Amino acid sequence: MFTALFVVALLITTVGKWWLASRQIAHVAAHRAEVPPRFVERVPLAAHRKAADYTIARTRLGLVESLVGTGVLIALTLLGGLQFVDDRLQVALAGTSLAWRELALVGVVAVAFGLVDLPFSLYRQFRLEQRFGFNRMTLGLFVVDLVKGALIGVVLGAPLLAAMLALMRAAGDLWWVYAWLVWIGFNGLLLWLFPTVIAPLFNKFQPLSDASLRGRIEGLLTRCGFASRGVFVMDGSKRSAHGNAYFTGFGAAKRIVFFDTLISRLTGDEIEAVLAHELGHFARKHIVKRIAWSFAMSLAALALLGWLAQQAWFYLGLGTDPTIGMRNVSALLLFFLALPVFTFPLSPLSSRASRRHEFEADAYAAAHADAGDLIRALVKLYEDNASTLTPDPLHSRFYDSHPPAAVRIGRLEALSRGSRLEALAPQPAL
Repeated sequence: MFTALFVVALLITTVGKWWLASRQIAHVAAHRAEVPPRFVERVPLAAHRKAADYTIARTRLGLVESLVGTGVLIALTLLGGLQFVDDRLQVALAGTSLAWRELALVGVVAVAFGLVDLPFSLYRQFRLEQRFGFNRMTLGLFVVDLVKGALIGVVLGAPLLAAMLALMRAAGDLWWVYAWLVWIGFNGLLLWLFPTVIAPLFNKFQPLSDASLRGRIEGLLTRCGFASRGVFVMDGSKRSAHGNAYFTGFGAAKRIVFFDTLISRLTGDEIEAVLAHELGHFARKHIVKRIAWSFAMSLAALALLGWLAQQAWFYLGLGTDPTIGMRNVSALLLFFLALPVFTFPLSPLSSRASRRHEFEADAYAAAHADAGDLIRALVKLYEDNASTLTPDPLHSRFYDSHPPAAVRIGRLEALSRGSRLEALAPQPAL
């Protein structure tokens, strides 16, 4: 019965992704010839067509990648691939502890997915991104990043995984509660390590040297009551021409990071407006809300896993035998393999919440900076990053964490007009 349910969910998810991607490709292609009216005087036709072509190429690659991933999923579950690997490891590692065999099984699955993903990563970086003028990464840097990422995954992930599996074996029926507490602690550790230990392994971070711009930023931070350990510029240009900015860390250790590509493209007013938007996420408690939601969902997921791990039909339905092999680690792997298949239809809910937060952050930026500057900055970023101005509405509802360009700019223009009218309104006599 569970096998049939899984197959139906997998079909719905696979067909749904294909249908949405087809809609996106058709919609973007149909609007490729003309710049949308709102952007006619802001975005050149050549840039609009480049964004359309880039979006279509990325969507097509994503389709192929998704289909291959579905094939790997079927091979590991319904075709018994996970049980096959488990059986072989039991023989090959006979005499070693259960903990080592469990880690080995996860390692084999992780390597398998990594090998499947590698050709797509190479094609995306050195063909697709190169074709549209975004790639600045060398093959040597790609390999170094790959090795560093794998080592960090082992150093940080293996102890976490070992702790989870140990709790599954020894902590009783409520192991998932203790596992959740470990998960919270692990995420707190990552927030602390990332800005000062992990990120510098991949990029150089220099304090912002432009005194005038730094003064403007510090003034904005003071007005917004935001404490930061510094404003840094990251050498993102050594990998890509895409521009971005982000916050990292927590508490008094928060850092503001700008890509050097973004600094070189935007004016001081526009950078201030972009930063005001990011500050809006903190002022409106979006970061805290997202973390709290993530922790709540992880608790629910672990509770569900705790129940499923005791059900024989869960293993049998996904191609493994719970009476032989490594039951706990099989449950863990099967759960995280199957979960996305069942949760895909819920994607619009997450995207909607994220877009609502973006609107709120835009409103905050319009109140603490100039909405017109944010509009100009966003239009430059849309053009520089080749972001389509005409996404398919339904595809956008499923996948986009940010509002469509036309909708977002329209709201900012309304906020800008409202600010001007308020400034021109007669003031009451004192």
